[in-house]
Amino acid sequence: MTASYEQRRFWILVIIVSISGFSQGMLLPLISVIFETDGVSSTLNGLNATGLYIGTLLISPFIEQPLRKYGYKPVIIVGGAIVFLSLAMFPLWKSVLFWFALRMLIGIGDHALHFATQTWITSSTPHGNLGKSMSIYGLSFSIGFAVGPLFVPLVKISEIFPFVISSAMCLLAWSLVFFVGNERPDVIKGNVDNQGSFTRYKMAFKFGWIAFLPPFIYGFLESSLNALFPVYALRKGFDVPMVSVMLAAFSVGAILTQLPLGMLGDKIGRRKVILGGLFSGSVLFAVCSFFEYSATIVAVLFAITGMCIGSMFSLGITYMTDLTPKELLPTGNLICGIFFSLGSLSGPFLGGLYLQLVKNISFLILISAMLMIIFIIIASARKFVPKKQLEV
Repeated sequence: MTASYEQRRFWILVIIVSISGFSQGMLLPLISVIFETDGVSSTLNGLNATGLYIGTLLISPFIEQPLRKYGYKPVIIVGGAIVFLSLAMFPLWKSVLFWFALRMLIGIGDHALHFATQTWITSSTPHGNLGKSMSIYGLSFSIGFAVGPLFVPLVKISEIFPFVISSAMCLLAWSLVFFVGNERPDVIKGNVDNQGSFTRYKMAFKFGWIAFLPPFIYGFLESSLNALFPVYALRKGFDVPMVSVMLAAFSVGAILTQLPLGMLGDKIGRRKVILGGLFSGSVLFAVCSFFEYSATIVAVLFAITGMCIGSMFSLGITYMTDLTPKELLPTGNLICGIFFSLGSLSGPFLGGLYLQLVKNISFLILISAMLMIIFIIIASARKFVPKKQLEV
């Protein structure tokens, strides 16, 4: 396999993930704005947003075996097809229940796509370049996620328009996967593979549980900001275009530091970078809550906060790769996705309840508190030593 082919394969995977990020970045605030305009309650609005992550959890127990049996490419093909077809179906019927079902399907497709691409990259990249490669991967998703909210104002032209654009872009990116060959993950040594998924989950969790917390908090952060912050901001008197700019500012901040933080993690260790980002993000969100009278200041602070914590997902995956034997990387990547989904589910649920019950305290304080809790857990845990060989 030539270096030029490996490079082409890598960039094709990166492009596919960037369009997936665009769709997610647009879908969450878009549907929240539509439902808020239609008078749907914040609790129901938040619960509807969980459909994406429920779909991820539903498919998680069944996705690893097809990947090991058939390889990366077929899983990406099926996942991408589910995503763009579901996006194309949103304009067919405007219903809270129907849109919830479509969001579940998108969650299933997105998880299959991300699981396959992440595992492919982490399994095939030399360890010394892993932080850089995963940073580029995360950077591509962040760029797509940053551009997505900017398409939300198109809803003023037509509610159908953003869905059509997103579906078409996903179809174009998905078609690129046909230009790469198929590969399969490494076979697990010994007889662990014959002992079932539970044994693999248990072993992967034993090696890298602490690395699953950054994807969890990133999922909470992403879903809270994109699904419920627009609701909170509209109630505070901000207009839709400005809310889109605020969300995009966070993503732009994440884009600016995604690669530098990944390379810094390669040099000084992922744990130190993760702890620094979590603490800084918690403090910045708390500070931001005092400046909600100014949309400009909030947007600037969102950008700075994004610089600190916008890389938590990719840092978590690379930290997991440091701690987990290569034979268990598919399982480790799968658990990272599960924890991301659990965080993403808890975000709209807790955020919706918070908006419903808490009237005089900023929504951003909830996010700040969650970041600080994860910081304390990781800081208190014993320092993990990477394990690169599977003991069976």
